[in-house]
Amino acid sequence: MAVRTALPAEREGSTVKAVRRRAALVAPGSDDRKARKALASQADEVVLDLEDAVTPAEKDAARDLAVALAAEFGRDRTVSVRVNGPDTEWFAADLAAVAAAPGLASIVIPKVESAAPLTVAANGLPAGCDLRIQALVETPAGVENIGEIVRGPRVDSVIIGYADLGAALGRSATAPPRQWLYVQDRILHAARAAGVQAIDGPHLGTADDEEFRRAAHWSADLGFDGKWVIHPAQIATTIDTFTPTATQIEHARRVLEVLDAAAGRGVGAALLDGRMLDQAVAVAARRTLAQIGA
Repeated sequence: MAVRTALPAEREGSTVKAVRRRAALVAPGSDDRKARKALASQADEVVLDLEDAVTPAEKDAARDLAVALAAEFGRDRTVSVRVNGPDTEWFAADLAAVAAAPGLASIVIPKVESAAPLTVAANGLPAGCDLRIQALVETPAGVENIGEIVRGPRVDSVIIGYADLGAALGRSATAPPRQWLYVQDRILHAARAAGVQAIDGPHLGTADDEEFRRAAHWSADLGFDGKWVIHPAQIATTIDTFTPTATQIEHARRVLEVLDAAAGRGVGAALLDGRMLDQAVAVAARRTLAQIGA
Protein backbone atom coordinates (compact mmCIF):
# COMPACT_ATOMS: atom_id res chain seq x y z
CA MET A 1 0.00 0.00 0.00
CA ALA A 2 1.43 3.36 -0.97
CA VAL A 3 1.88 5.90 1.80
CA ARG A 4 3.21 9.42 2.04
CA THR A 5 6.59 9.78 3.69
CA ALA A 6 9.43 12.23 3.42
CA LEU A 7 11.20 11.02 0.29
CA PRO A 8 13.39 13.58 -1.46
CA ALA A 9 11.50 13.00 -4.70
CA GLU A 10 8.26 13.98 -3.03
CA ARG A 11 9.79 17.18 -1.65
CA GLU A 12 10.73 18.07 -5.22
CA GLY A 13 7.17 17.65 -6.41
CA SER A 14 7.45 14.11 -7.80
CA THR A 15 4.50 11.73 -7.70
CA VAL A 16 6.74 8.94 -6.35
CA LYS A 17 5.35 7.39 -3.19
CA ALA A 18 7.08 5.33 -0.53
CA VAL A 19 5.85 1.94 0.55
CA ARG A 20 5.60 0.42 3.96
CA ARG A 21 8.52 -1.85 4.68
CA ARG A 22 7.82 -2.94 8.24
CA ALA A 23 8.58 -6.53 7.23
CA ALA A 24 10.45 -7.22 4.00
CA LEU A 25 10.76 -10.94 3.29
CA VAL A 26 13.73 -12.07 1.19
CA ALA A 27 13.23 -15.13 -1.02
CA PRO A 28 15.54 -16.85 -3.53
CA GLY A 29 14.68 -15.83 -7.05
CA SER A 30 15.69 -19.27 -8.30
CA ASP A 31 13.13 -21.23 -6.27
CA ASP A 32 9.58 -20.93 -7.62
CA ARG A 33 7.98 -22.67 -4.63
CA LYS A 34 9.70 -20.54 -1.98
CA ALA A 35 9.18 -17.35 -3.97
CA ARG A 36 5.46 -18.00 -4.38
CA LYS A 37 5.15 -18.83 -0.69
CA ALA A 38 6.81 -15.51 0.11
CA LEU A 39 4.54 -13.64 -2.29
CA ALA A 40 1.49 -15.20 -0.63
CA SER A 41 2.66 -14.06 2.82
CA GLN A 42 1.65 -10.98 4.80
CA ALA A 43 5.03 -9.31 4.38
CA ASP A 44 4.82 -5.67 3.32
CA GLU A 45 7.47 -6.27 0.67
CA VAL A 46 8.97 -9.35 -0.94
CA VAL A 47 12.55 -9.11 -2.22
CA LEU A 48 13.36 -11.73 -4.84
CA ASP A 49 17.08 -12.38 -4.59
CA LEU A 50 19.25 -12.85 -7.69
CA GLU A 51 22.50 -12.44 -5.80
CA ASP A 52 23.70 -14.45 -2.79
CA ALA A 53 20.87 -16.99 -2.86
CA VAL A 54 21.51 -17.97 -6.49
CA THR A 55 24.41 -20.01 -7.87
CA PRO A 56 26.17 -18.81 -11.05
CA ALA A 57 24.60 -21.65 -13.04
CA GLU A 58 21.11 -20.51 -12.01
CA LYS A 59 21.49 -16.75 -12.60
CA ASP A 60 19.72 -16.58 -15.98
CA ALA A 61 16.82 -18.80 -14.95
CA ALA A 62 16.40 -16.92 -11.65
CA ARG A 63 16.28 -13.59 -13.49
CA ASP A 64 13.55 -14.85 -15.82
CA LEU A 65 11.56 -16.28 -12.91
CA ALA A 66 11.80 -13.07 -10.85
CA VAL A 67 10.57 -10.97 -13.78
CA ALA A 68 7.66 -13.35 -14.38
CA LEU A 69 6.68 -13.37 -10.70
CA ALA A 70 6.84 -9.57 -10.49
CA ALA A 71 4.50 -9.31 -13.47
CA GLU A 72 2.13 -11.82 -11.87
CA PHE A 73 2.07 -10.42 -8.33
CA GLY A 74 3.28 -6.83 -8.59
CA ARG A 75 -0.11 -5.22 -9.07
CA ASP A 76 -1.34 -6.44 -5.70
CA ARG A 77 1.77 -6.24 -3.52
CA THR A 78 5.19 -4.66 -3.29
CA VAL A 79 7.76 -6.75 -5.16
CA SER A 80 11.43 -5.81 -5.42
CA VAL A 81 14.47 -7.61 -6.83
CA ARG A 82 17.99 -7.74 -5.42
CA VAL A 83 20.18 -7.70 -8.50
CA ASN A 84 23.80 -8.74 -8.78
CA GLY A 85 26.25 -5.89 -8.18
CA PRO A 86 27.46 -3.53 -10.94
CA ASP A 87 30.92 -5.13 -10.77
CA THR A 88 29.58 -8.58 -11.76
CA GLU A 89 29.05 -10.14 -15.16
CA TRP A 90 25.31 -10.47 -14.52
CA PHE A 91 24.50 -6.87 -13.67
CA ALA A 92 23.79 -5.57 -17.18
CA ALA A 93 21.38 -8.39 -17.95
CA ASP A 94 19.73 -8.02 -14.53
CA LEU A 95 19.21 -4.31 -15.03
CA ALA A 96 17.84 -4.68 -18.57
CA ALA A 97 15.39 -7.36 -17.42
CA VAL A 98 14.05 -5.54 -14.37
CA ALA A 99 13.81 -2.22 -16.23
CA ALA A 100 11.35 -3.82 -18.65
CA ALA A 101 9.51 -5.83 -15.98
CA PRO A 102 5.98 -4.71 -15.07
CA GLY A 103 5.03 -4.82 -11.41
CA LEU A 104 8.38 -4.12 -9.80
CA ALA A 105 8.62 -1.43 -7.11
CA SER A 106 12.40 -1.21 -6.77
CA ILE A 107 15.76 -2.82 -7.24
CA VAL A 108 18.13 -3.56 -4.37
CA ILE A 109 21.79 -2.91 -5.12
CA PRO A 110 24.08 -5.08 -2.94
CA LYS A 111 27.35 -4.15 -1.25
CA VAL A 112 27.00 -0.44 -1.90
CA GLU A 113 30.11 1.45 -0.83
CA SER A 114 29.50 4.84 -2.46
CA ALA A 115 26.99 6.62 -4.66
CA ALA A 116 28.82 5.40 -7.79
CA PRO A 117 27.02 2.04 -8.25
CA LEU A 118 23.69 3.74 -7.59
CA THR A 119 24.45 6.23 -10.35
CA VAL A 120 25.46 3.39 -12.68
CA ALA A 121 22.17 1.63 -11.95
CA ALA A 122 20.08 4.78 -12.34
CA ASN A 123 21.79 5.72 -15.61
CA GLY A 124 21.18 2.21 -16.92
CA LEU A 125 17.40 2.55 -16.57
CA PRO A 126 15.56 3.82 -19.65
CA ALA A 127 13.69 7.10 -19.80
CA GLY A 128 10.22 6.75 -18.34
CA CYS A 129 11.20 3.86 -16.04
CA ASP A 130 10.05 4.71 -12.50
CA LEU A 131 11.91 1.98 -10.62
CA ARG A 132 13.30 3.13 -7.29
CA ILE A 133 16.59 1.97 -5.76
CA GLN A 134 17.36 0.49 -2.35
CA ALA A 135 20.98 0.48 -1.17
CA LEU A 136 22.21 -2.53 0.79
CA VAL A 137 25.14 -1.46 2.97
CA GLU A 138 27.21 -4.45 4.05
CA THR A 139 30.85 -3.34 4.17
CA PRO A 140 32.85 -0.97 6.41
CA ALA A 141 33.39 1.33 3.41
CA GLY A 142 29.65 1.54 2.92
CA VAL A 143 29.14 2.56 6.53
CA GLU A 144 31.86 5.21 6.22
CA ASN A 145 30.29 6.64 3.05
CA ILE A 146 26.66 6.40 4.12
CA GLY A 147 26.12 10.16 3.78
CA GLU A 148 26.64 10.10 0.01
CA ILE A 149 24.89 6.76 -0.42
CA VAL A 150 21.57 7.93 1.00
CA ARG A 151 21.65 10.89 -1.40
CA GLY A 152 22.25 8.74 -4.45
CA PRO A 153 19.84 8.85 -7.41
CA ARG A 154 16.42 7.25 -6.98
CA VAL A 155 17.24 6.00 -3.47
CA ASP A 156 14.18 5.08 -1.39
CA SER A 157 15.81 3.18 1.44
CA VAL A 158 19.05 1.95 2.91
CA ILE A 159 19.37 -1.50 4.48
CA ILE A 160 22.03 -2.91 6.79
CA GLY A 161 23.57 -6.23 5.70
CA TYR A 162 24.83 -7.80 8.92
CA ALA A 163 26.32 -11.05 7.61
CA ASP A 164 28.89 -9.55 5.24
CA LEU A 165 29.51 -6.54 7.47
CA GLY A 166 30.04 -8.71 10.52
CA ALA A 167 32.48 -10.93 8.62
CA ALA A 168 34.42 -7.90 7.38
CA LEU A 169 34.61 -6.47 10.89
CA GLY A 170 35.50 -9.77 12.50
CA ARG A 171 32.44 -9.47 14.71
CA SER A 172 30.89 -12.55 16.30
CA ALA A 173 27.71 -13.85 14.68
CA THR A 174 26.22 -13.96 18.17
CA ALA A 175 26.95 -10.30 18.95
CA PRO A 176 23.91 -8.76 20.71
CA PRO A 177 22.09 -5.80 19.14
CA ARG A 178 23.79 -3.23 21.38
CA GLN A 179 27.16 -4.06 19.79
CA TRP A 180 25.78 -2.81 16.46
CA LEU A 181 24.63 0.53 17.86
CA TYR A 182 27.34 2.61 16.18
CA VAL A 183 26.50 1.23 12.73
CA GLN A 184 22.75 1.41 13.27
CA ASP A 185 22.80 4.99 14.57
CA ARG A 186 25.14 6.18 11.83
CA ILE A 187 22.94 4.73 9.10
CA LEU A 188 19.72 5.88 10.75
CA HIS A 189 20.95 9.46 11.15
CA ALA A 190 22.11 9.62 7.53
CA ALA A 191 18.82 8.21 6.27
CA ARG A 192 16.75 10.67 8.28
CA ALA A 193 18.91 13.59 7.10
CA ALA A 194 18.31 12.56 3.48
CA GLY A 195 14.64 11.72 3.98
CA VAL A 196 14.90 8.05 3.00
CA GLN A 197 13.76 4.93 4.82
CA ALA A 198 16.10 3.11 7.19
CA ILE A 199 15.54 -0.65 7.18
CA ASP A 200 17.26 -2.94 9.65
CA GLY A 201 18.92 -6.01 8.17
CA PRO A 202 17.89 -9.59 8.77
CA HIS A 203 18.50 -11.49 11.96
CA LEU A 204 20.73 -14.44 11.08
CA GLY A 205 18.44 -17.00 12.71
CA THR A 206 15.19 -18.19 11.12
CA ALA A 207 13.08 -18.74 14.25
CA ASP A 208 10.60 -16.35 15.82
CA ASP A 209 12.34 -16.76 19.15
CA GLU A 210 13.22 -14.44 22.02
CA GLU A 211 16.57 -13.53 20.49
CA PHE A 212 14.89 -12.45 17.27
CA ARG A 213 12.22 -10.49 19.11
CA ARG A 214 14.82 -8.61 21.16
CA ALA A 215 16.67 -7.65 17.97
CA ALA A 216 13.47 -6.48 16.27
CA HIS A 217 12.35 -4.41 19.26
CA TRP A 218 15.82 -2.92 19.58
CA SER A 219 15.82 -1.55 16.02
CA ALA A 220 12.18 -0.43 16.24
CA ASP A 221 12.94 1.48 19.43
CA LEU A 222 15.93 3.12 17.74
CA GLY A 223 13.62 4.45 15.03
CA PHE A 224 14.06 2.13 12.04
CA ASP A 225 11.14 1.90 9.62
CA GLY A 226 11.22 -1.88 9.28
CA LYS A 227 13.33 -4.99 9.06
CA TRP A 228 14.31 -7.62 6.53
CA VAL A 229 13.37 -11.17 7.50
CA ILE A 230 14.54 -14.44 5.99
CA HIS A 231 11.73 -16.73 7.13
CA PRO A 232 7.93 -16.37 6.98
CA ALA A 233 7.71 -17.36 10.65
CA GLN A 234 9.20 -13.96 11.58
CA ILE A 235 6.76 -11.81 9.59
CA ALA A 236 3.92 -11.44 12.12
CA THR A 237 6.22 -10.45 14.97
CA THR A 238 8.08 -7.98 12.77
CA ILE A 239 4.92 -6.30 11.52
CA ASP A 240 3.58 -6.07 15.06
CA THR A 241 6.87 -4.65 16.35
CA PHE A 242 7.06 -1.92 13.70
CA THR A 243 3.35 -1.00 13.82
CA PRO A 244 2.43 1.86 16.18
CA THR A 245 0.01 1.18 19.01
CA ALA A 246 -3.54 2.51 18.98
CA THR A 247 -2.51 5.16 21.51
CA GLN A 248 0.39 6.30 19.36
CA ILE A 249 -1.82 6.46 16.28
CA GLU A 250 -4.49 8.50 18.03
CA HIS A 251 -1.88 10.90 19.40
CA ALA A 252 -0.33 11.35 15.94
CA ARG A 253 -3.73 12.17 14.46
CA ARG A 254 -4.44 14.69 17.21
CA VAL A 255 -1.05 16.32 16.70
CA LEU A 256 -1.70 16.86 13.00
CA GLU A 257 -5.27 18.05 13.60
CA VAL A 258 -4.12 20.62 16.16
CA LEU A 259 -1.28 21.83 13.94
CA ASP A 260 -3.56 22.05 10.91
CA ALA A 261 -6.00 24.14 12.92
CA ALA A 262 -3.14 26.38 14.11
CA ALA A 263 -1.92 26.80 10.54
CA GLY A 264 -5.42 27.86 9.56
CA ARG A 265 -5.13 30.64 12.09
CA GLY A 266 -1.72 31.63 10.75
CA VAL A 267 0.13 30.19 13.75
CA GLY A 268 3.14 27.89 13.37
CA ALA A 269 3.00 26.22 16.80
CA ALA A 270 0.27 25.01 19.12
CA LEU A 271 -0.36 23.30 22.45
CA LEU A 272 -1.68 19.77 22.98
CA ASP A 273 -2.13 18.40 26.50
CA GLY A 274 0.27 21.01 27.81
CA ARG A 275 3.01 20.21 25.28
CA MET A 276 4.24 22.60 22.62
CA LEU A 277 3.83 21.27 19.10
CA ASP A 278 5.74 22.40 16.03
CA GLN A 279 6.75 21.00 12.64
CA ALA A 280 9.37 18.70 14.19
CA VAL A 281 6.61 16.97 16.12
CA ALA A 282 4.55 16.85 12.94
CA VAL A 283 7.31 14.93 11.16
CA ALA A 284 7.19 12.23 13.84
CA ALA A 285 3.39 12.13 13.67
CA ARG A 286 3.39 11.69 9.91
CA ARG A 287 5.94 8.90 10.20
CA THR A 288 3.73 7.13 12.75
CA LEU A 289 0.73 7.29 10.43
CA ALA A 290 2.83 6.18 7.46
CA GLN A 291 3.54 2.96 9.36
CA ILE A 292 -0.17 2.10 9.22
CA GLY A 293 -0.62 3.20 5.64
CA ALA A 294 -2.55 6.35 6.51
